Amino acid sequence: MNQPAQIFTVPQPVERGLQWGDLVVLLAVMVLIYAGISVAVHTPLALRGPDISLAPEVLPHYALLSVGRMAAAYLLSLFVALLYGRAAAQTRQAEQVLLPLLDVLQSVPILSFLPVVLLSFSAVLPQRVAAELAAIVLIFTSQAWNLIFAWYQSLKTIPSELREAASIFRFNGWLRFRTLDLPFAAISLIWNSMMSWAGGWFFLMAAEIFIVGERDFRLPGLGAYLQEAANRGDIAAIAWGIGTLVSVIVILDQLVWRPLLAWSSRFKLEMVAGAEAPSSWFYSALGHSRLIRASQHVVRRGLTHLDVALLKWFPLSETQTQTTKRPPWRAYTIALLGGAVLLYGLYRAGSMLLLVSAAQWRDVAVGVGATLLRVVAALVIALSWTLPLGVAIGTRPHLAARVQPLAQIAASIPATALFPVVVLVIAGLPAGMNLAAVLLMLMGTQWYLLFNVIAGASAIPQDLQYTAGLLQLRRWQRWRILILPALFPYLITGAVTASGGAWNASIVAEYSDFAGYPRSITGVGSLIAQATASGTYPLLLAATLAMIGSVVTINRLVWRRLYRVAEARYRLE
Repeated sequence: MNQPAQIFTVPQPVERGLQWGDLVVLLAVMVLIYAGISVAVHTPLALRGPDISLAPEVLPHYALLSVGRMAAAYLLSLFVALLYGRAAAQTRQAEQVLLPLLDVLQSVPILSFLPVVLLSFSAVLPQRVAAELAAIVLIFTSQAWNLIFAWYQSLKTIPSELREAASIFRFNGWLRFRTLDLPFAAISLIWNSMMSWAGGWFFLMAAEIFIVGERDFRLPGLGAYLQEAANRGDIAAIAWGIGTLVSVIVILDQLVWRPLLAWSSRFKLEMVAGAEAPSSWFYSALGHSRLIRASQHVVRRGLTHLDVALLKWFPLSETQTQTTKRPPWRAYTIALLGGAVLLYGLYRAGSMLLLVSAAQWRDVAVGVGATLLRVVAALVIALSWTLPLGVAIGTRPHLAARVQPLAQIAASIPATALFPVVVLVIAGLPAGMNLAAVLLMLMGTQWYLLFNVIAGASAIPQDLQYTAGLLQLRRWQRWRILILPALFPYLITGAVTASGGAWNASIVAEYSDFAGYPRSITGVGSLIAQATASGTYPLLLAATLAMIGSVVTINRLVWRRLYRVAEARYRLE
């Protein structure tokens, strides 16, 4: 049988090595973390938030509070993702700075974000307001990164013929965004939005109850309820909290995510109609609503007026050569001032790092190596089952209708709520805490891979699947020629966010305090958790920077190169 025609682009040179942007960004974030930690000196030495009730009747109110914080954080995440991803995808110069910055930010542990954000807000705002804003920002840090990566990946892999069509029709920035960029990325963004909410639920416990030394910040909500139940060892309260969380997830799935998936099927890139499309009873009900049908006309007219209005801000694109201009003196002045602030911050951060003893630096180095081994183990285990299951769900809509809600529920249940129980069960086994740590990392990261594989499999054009069937490709040939190349960009996006999530999860995986019995194992996450709880800020800064440096190096040497390969070779054409 003849080899099938190539459906992906030809290889192009792949970027290699570290870039200057990596070093600048690392130094800037080092100064930022130091500045946030130093603010702790100006906050009250002892704080105590409101008591968290474990009565079941408070759960509906707590659920509404948590969903409100999650929604606010998600809207902020989506807004930042659309702006950030486009800026990184449009120009090479911006990409050299924004992608290293994204690598750093998504690798900063949430428990290292907490002192920076929470104590900074507490220094200038009332405690309750500071805690609310900090919770939203910290949930944002668990939701935003995979959305940015998904949007960036979609923009970089738009087929060239669609780009050429947009240029021929002289679409301005707004029309291109509304008619090409956003529809092409819709499926990936929706699946990653579900994953963002799952990630937000995962870290909700840390965002609603947080202790720094004698400072106890807490907010009423589902996360605080589950954390308090775990601290008291109240299994019944944990069951009530998880039951409420599952109910909220099911409601959101039926009223939000399933309708969005059914709606996004119209944006699938294919020449023939698919055999089955995702369905939703709520979406069908909305389609038969007279009020909704009447409002569609109003929405279309509004979009038309918006298109016309935005033509004044974004004129029709013209092909023209841009001439480079020398930066004005103001830009040089700002650069000099920024450099001076950066150097001063590096001096102060370096002074704090000098307080870290040689033994502590040795513990940090050993901890990074131990955590890296657990992260790799979690990724390998996750990939072994998410790849076949994700392809099955993404290519069989009837299976997706049954399994996808279950996957979303499982992904959204905070493993941190179940971890104390897991520790009690397997801590007595040989290497029990190491097994428990890998299990918790797996529970927190496998869903990034699964949801991205499902999104990639859902986006495979139906005509290519028909062609593979007509060519009578064997199962392995189908995987090698069609499925794996089509999934490659989505796999890289899932692996990048999953690895970042695994490093973050190491903080709660390597150190636990259940019912007053602390347990820890060697790892950089354990060092960060213990330094945070004890207020040992020099060690917290050193361990955080070590984790950031490790993740950025891996992203640059492994994942970024694979992103270039995906852009060059595995874009549908």
